[in-house]
Amino acid sequence: MATITTADLRNVAVVGHGDTGKTTLVSACLYVSGAVNRMGLVDQGTSITDYDAEEIERGISIQAALAHCDWKDTQITFIDTPGYSVFRPDTMASVRVADSVAITVDGVSGPQVMTDTTWHYAEDYSAPTIFVVNRLDRENASFQRAFDALVERYGREVVAMQIPLGREHDFEGVIDLITMKAYRYEKDGNGRGKEEEIPEEHRARAEAQHEALVEMVAEGKEALMEAYFEDGTLSPEQLADGILEEVGQRKLFPVMCMSALHNIGTDRVLDAFAKFLPNPSQHGKFTGKDPKDGSEIRRSVDPDGPFAALVFKTVADPYAGHISLMKTFAGTALADAPVLNPRTGDIEKLHNLHLVQGKEHEPLSQLVAGQICAVAKLKDVHTGDTLCDKSSPIFIDHVEYPKAAISFAVEPESRGDEEKISSALARIKDEDPTLDISRDPQTHEMLISGLGQLHVEVTVAKLANRFGVHCTLRPPKVPYRATLRRTAQAEGKHKKQTGGRGQFGVCTIEISPQERGAGFEFIDEIFGGSIPQQFRPAVEKGVIEAAERGVLAGFPLVDFKVKLLDGKFHNVDSSEIAFKIAGSLAFRDAAANADPVLLEPVMDIEITIPDDAMGDVMGDLNSRRGRVQGMDPAGDMQVIRAQVPLAEVLSYAPDLNSLTGGRGTYTMEFSHYDEVPAHVSQKVIADAEAAREEENK
Repeated sequence: MATITTADLRNVAVVGHGDTGKTTLVSACLYVSGAVNRMGLVDQGTSITDYDAEEIERGISIQAALAHCDWKDTQITFIDTPGYSVFRPDTMASVRVADSVAITVDGVSGPQVMTDTTWHYAEDYSAPTIFVVNRLDRENASFQRAFDALVERYGREVVAMQIPLGREHDFEGVIDLITMKAYRYEKDGNGRGKEEEIPEEHRARAEAQHEALVEMVAEGKEALMEAYFEDGTLSPEQLADGILEEVGQRKLFPVMCMSALHNIGTDRVLDAFAKFLPNPSQHGKFTGKDPKDGSEIRRSVDPDGPFAALVFKTVADPYAGHISLMKTFAGTALADAPVLNPRTGDIEKLHNLHLVQGKEHEPLSQLVAGQICAVAKLKDVHTGDTLCDKSSPIFIDHVEYPKAAISFAVEPESRGDEEKISSALARIKDEDPTLDISRDPQTHEMLISGLGQLHVEVTVAKLANRFGVHCTLRPPKVPYRATLRRTAQAEGKHKKQTGGRGQFGVCTIEISPQERGAGFEFIDEIFGGSIPQQFRPAVEKGVIEAAERGVLAGFPLVDFKVKLLDGKFHNVDSSEIAFKIAGSLAFRDAAANADPVLLEPVMDIEITIPDDAMGDVMGDLNSRRGRVQGMDPAGDMQVIRAQVPLAEVLSYAPDLNSLTGGRGTYTMEFSHYDEVPAHVSQKVIADAEAAREEENK
């Protein structure tokens, strides 16, 4: 299209469960509209929006990707989103910036876990929604079964706008319930339906479904209800106008049918996107905050208003650097226009504006309100940042990402990669804010934390594919600690006499437990000169170093107090090192007699599960030594709050998936340290000592 206006735009997030054909639907729309000259296929690695090496190898979408096409005087921008829950942050951000949502549903399986999840995202952002029942050419596919399940889950406002012509391998077209025409498709996959009258064997069903559609649309608007009572029906024009208005108000959720792989129904889907989904200005006002005082700001999606855009995703390209994907919420801007980043207070220039077609970028000279594009080489812009007119600053609200739930230790395969791994991980974290990169101060392991094992594995694959850094993953070590149960005294003596000056230092200490979390305290109770003042700090250093080496299988000792009671020194042979060694010897003997006990990290865990999985999940938590703190209903789900030892939930994600059929999610964060039960402690200590012996061989 030569000149784009806000009214011409349709921004559609294509969402749904994994393996429901989202990417294939986008590929089919691009092909039928003429945006590309061949149909991209996921199985062949040729789809426009699954271009990452990991996506091609695994055959799944792992990140949101943009594509666009022109169709009947509109420009439709598709955001193809991942369907696996571990990659849901990209889906959340995509729904946030899209003006409408198309939820794909498998014709065999019907609505699944991510169908529910994406439905709730659309609810959260008041996004008009269309359902597309896809893959109706497959064996055991049933549009009616999938449709009935959608109505049962999401309400009677879910209404068929089409029904299929034929079923399973004989699926060959669709019946439009607005125009009451059939559209039959050739086997060559050109995606262009041939209009014809509804076959007689389908007419009764079509008329019944048409009547249901008319009644539902008439309910949504008083003027249409009057026309319906007066004429007994609605004209196709009245029906179409009513659908447009009520879809935009989320009073109606039409259901369409297709086989994206064989391009059956694609042109009708494109028609529906162009005709029944709102343009950005029809989606309603957007909200933000005033950077000065945090007060709420509401603005219209106005091309003549002050410029405001939200960066909803960052792509870390090893050659082009950071590429920011952003949605223009208001205003108009030319390439190279100066804009404010209110987070940093810096002025950025919109160099290198592009429309995005998968991995290809098309230069863009001007942005208009509602447009989604890419901009490269911004100085200091990250996901979630707002870019705006400096005279009208605003923070546009972004999504709140889930916290990482599972951690793995990562180490480079070769020493040459040790320096590169940190910088490469930092660039990938810019792209994926849900990743958490840290180094455990006790075990000294570098940890990658993500939303699931697949999430972390894909991150490591990106390190290799994009940055040439090859790593191995393994479960992290649990950072056990030790503490004391009672008070004990001991004397430490270091005496060594060789030719010349010797070494001499004696100290007596008392060691006692402190409250959990109180840390270490050293108290000097020497009166007089049994140990000169300059040597006393050395005793403390010796105690601290010995505590770090630990008294139980090398785990550090914490939360204890040491009193320095007495000692002896020699005018010639005493030194700092002698008293440091004496302090460590005294600590070792005293701690061994103070009833040391092992501590383990305990996590606060919040698990969201369907009602029917409650018994299994609760039983599993009990087997993991979990303590349930409470339960709260959340719609048709339950939220369990519990405390569980970290050692018991290092690999919880796949187990929870198994217990809930993939419908459960959880978040986890550190709570406190607690004593390890005796029978567990014995095994932990034995395993740790065996590992140390193996390392020392």
